[in-house]
Amino acid sequence: MRMYINRDWYYTETFTEDFFACPVEDLVPVQIPHTCKEIPFHYFDETELQMVSGYRRNLIVPESWRNKQVLLTFEGVGHSCEVYLNQKKIGEHHCGYTAFTLCLNEALRYGEVNSLVLKVDSRESLNIPPFGHVIDYLTYGGIYRDVLIDVKEQVYIEDVFVHSDLKKVHAEVQLNTFADCSLVLFMRKTAEDDWTLLCEKKASSSKVDLEASVNEVERWELEHPVLYEIKCVLLQDERVLDEKVTEFGFRKAEFKKDGFYLNDRKVKIRGLNRHQSYPYVGYAMPASQQRLDAEILKNELGVNAVRTSHYPQSHDFIQRCDELGLLVFTEFPGWQHIGDDAWKKQAIENVRDMIVQYRNHPSIVLWGVRINESQDDDPFYEATNALAHQLDPTRPTGGVRNFKRSHLLEDVYTYNDFIHDGTTLGCEPKRKVTSNMDKAYLVTEYNGHMFPTKSFDNEPHRLNHALRHAEVLNEVSKHEDISGSFGWCFADYNTHQDFGSGDRICYHGVMDMFRNPKMAASVYASQQDKTPVLECSSSMEIGEYPASTLGTSYLFTNADSVRMYKNNRFVREWKKNETPYAALKHGPIPVDDLVGDLLISEEGFTQQQSDGVKYILNCVAKYGLNHLPVSAFLKMPKLLIKYKMTVEQVTQLYTKYIGNWGEHALEYRFEALKNGQVVKTIRKKPMKSASLSAEADHTDLIEDRTYDVALVRIKMISETGNVLTYSHEPVHLETEGPIELIGPSWISLQGGMFGTYVRSNGEGSAKLVLSDTRGNQKVIAFNCRIMRK
Repeated sequence: MRMYINRDWYYTETFTEDFFACPVEDLVPVQIPHTCKEIPFHYFDETELQMVSGYRRNLIVPESWRNKQVLLTFEGVGHSCEVYLNQKKIGEHHCGYTAFTLCLNEALRYGEVNSLVLKVDSRESLNIPPFGHVIDYLTYGGIYRDVLIDVKEQVYIEDVFVHSDLKKVHAEVQLNTFADCSLVLFMRKTAEDDWTLLCEKKASSSKVDLEASVNEVERWELEHPVLYEIKCVLLQDERVLDEKVTEFGFRKAEFKKDGFYLNDRKVKIRGLNRHQSYPYVGYAMPASQQRLDAEILKNELGVNAVRTSHYPQSHDFIQRCDELGLLVFTEFPGWQHIGDDAWKKQAIENVRDMIVQYRNHPSIVLWGVRINESQDDDPFYEATNALAHQLDPTRPTGGVRNFKRSHLLEDVYTYNDFIHDGTTLGCEPKRKVTSNMDKAYLVTEYNGHMFPTKSFDNEPHRLNHALRHAEVLNEVSKHEDISGSFGWCFADYNTHQDFGSGDRICYHGVMDMFRNPKMAASVYASQQDKTPVLECSSSMEIGEYPASTLGTSYLFTNADSVRMYKNNRFVREWKKNETPYAALKHGPIPVDDLVGDLLISEEGFTQQQSDGVKYILNCVAKYGLNHLPVSAFLKMPKLLIKYKMTVEQVTQLYTKYIGNWGEHALEYRFEALKNGQVVKTIRKKPMKSASLSAEADHTDLIEDRTYDVALVRIKMISETGNVLTYSHEPVHLETEGPIELIGPSWISLQGGMFGTYVRSNGEGSAKLVLSDTRGNQKVIAFNCRIMRK
C-alpha cells in the first residue's frame, strides 16, 4: 500500500529543540512541495534562503501495520536533513537532489498518533555538493518533492532494474532480505491491459536476475516513444507478498566516435539545458509544472534532448521525457568546486543514488559523473566512473568540462564550448578540443553568459541573440563527429549576487522565467516539422533602429517558402534554401529585399533600372546612408545619369518603399507556405489597440498527490496578435473560489510579457481575473477537483 503525505505539515523558518512540542498555533500550515521561503521575482537577498528550518506532521498509524514494514520516502529535501519520529532520530540525508527512504518500524507507536519531524538545513556553508564555492544558480531549500509511505510485508521488492538488448528483457531484482520465495515476471505495453507472463524464478539470494526472450516489440523512438511495463510479483507459498511495476522502453542508444545513434539511426542531438526552478517558489512545484516543462521543450521549442543541469531532477519531468521521446543527459550535483575527502565521499554516494533511482527511464542516455566545469581529479573521477558502470553497464558516462585536453576517463568527451562571440565560428572542431578522436564528443553548453538577453532588449540585441544560437547549431550540424549540442539555456533563472544582471536573474534563456519565448526560441522551434512556425525578427518600425536604418531582418520558419506583401502588394518570395545557415534543416532567412518588383509594376521601370535602383534602396535600408558599401556609391551616379534621375527622386522612392517616413503607415504581411498551401500568416504594422492576453496551460486543477498548479502566461498584444514588446504596464490579478496566487497580486509586464501561477486550494469552480490600467480585463475559469492518492 502506498500513500502520499504531502498535506497537513507545519513549518517554522527557525528550528529549535522546542519545535518538537510547540503548539501548532505557533506554526505555519503548509503543503508539500514547499520552499523554505518564497522570494520576490527579482531584487532580493538570497541569504534569506539559507536557514535551518523545521517541518512537523502527525502520523496516525493503525494497529494493522504492526507486522508490516513501514517505509517513509522523501523524494527531495534541500539540502541536508535529519528525520525524527517521536523525538527519536531515525535517519539523515545529505543531498538535496536525490530521494531517500527510511524504515519507521523501530520508533513507531501502533494505534497511536506519531510525530514526524524534519530538521532541514539549506545553508550553502554545508560541506556537501554542490557547495564549497560560488554557484551560478540559487539552490533554495525545503521539502520540495513528494513525501510518501509504503506499507510492505516483511519481505518485499526493494528495487528492479529493467534493461533490454531488444531481443531479451532483463530484470535485476533486489529484495530487502533473502527468503524462500519466487519471482514472476510479466510484461505489457503501457497502453494495453493484458499482462503477458515472461518467466518465473526461485530466489536463491536477495538478488535475483530474471531474463526472458521477447518478440515483435516496438522500439522507443524520438517520434514514437513506445513504453512498456514490467510487473515483478513476489510469491511465497502462492501468496503475493509484493509486486512492483516498472516502466521502460526497448531502445538501443550509442555514442560513437562519429556521433550519437538511436536504434542504429544517427541522430544529431539538439537540446537545451534546464534548471528546475520557477519564480517565487524555486524548486517547489508539483507534477503538472514539471511535466509542462518537458512538453514546452518538445512541442514548443522542438528540441530532441535536455540536460538536467546541474543535478538530478524530478521523476515527473523525466517520465514526461520518456513519454514524449525527449533524450536526457542527467548528472550528479556540483558546480566547478571539488571539496575534501568527506565532500567527495558524499559526491560518490550521490552518483549511486542518481543511477539507482533513475536508470529505468529510457529517455536517459548519458550519465554525468564529473562535477560540472571542475578540474581534473583522476582518482575521484575513476571512482565515479567505475561506480556508474557497475550500477548501469548499459549506459555511457560523460563529464562536463570547460577546458581542452582534459583527462578523459568517461565514455564521452562533454565540453562547454563558448568560443562563439557573434563573430567567430559557432563551435570548435572536435580535434581542437580533445585528442581522444576514437571516443564520442558532445557540446554541452554554448551562448548563455556570452550574450545575456532580456525579453525587453531592443530588436537588434534580441536578433543578435537568436542568430548566435543559429550560428552554433549550424556549425555543430556541419561536423559529423560532433554528437550534438545543448544550448544554455531553456529559461531564465534566479541566481546569486555574483552572477546575473544585478537583479538576481541570469537572462540566459531562450525563454523568460515564465516560459514566454524570446526571439531565440524561434530558432529552435523552426527545426521541427509538426507545427508551422513563422516569426519575423523585426516590427518593421524604422524608429526602433539607429538612424532609422532597418538593417537585415530575419524570418524564422519551417515552411518551404515565405511570401512578403506590403500594403497587400506582393513584394518577394523567399525559399527555404535562401539561408546562410545551410547546415540547418530550416535556417533563418534574411529579409534582404523590401522592394521586389514594385518599381516595375508601380513606377514603370525596366528590369535593369529596377535592379539598379532597388540595390541602392536596399543598401540604404541595410547599412544606412553614411555606411553604404563602395559598390552602392559607384552605382548611384551611373543610375542618375543613365536614367536621368535626381537625388530627390531616389529619396522619394526610399520614403515610399522603405522608410515611409511621414507617409501612410505600411502593413507587412508574411505568409508561410508548405506544399503550396499557406500554413501561417503574420502581420506587422503600427498598433492601434492593445489588449490583454492570458492563457493557462490547463484549467482542470486536479489534486491527487498534492495541490495542482497552472501556469498563466500573460501578454499585451496588438490587434494583429503581435506582442507589444515595450509594454511594461501593471496588471492586477484577483482570484475567486478555491484557488490562490503564487506570487503577488500586482505584476508589471516585462517585454510585453509576464506570468503568474495559480494553485488549487479545494474543490469547485474558480476564476482568475486579470485587469490592466487601460480597462482591459481577462477572465480564466478553473475547475478544481480532488482525487487524492
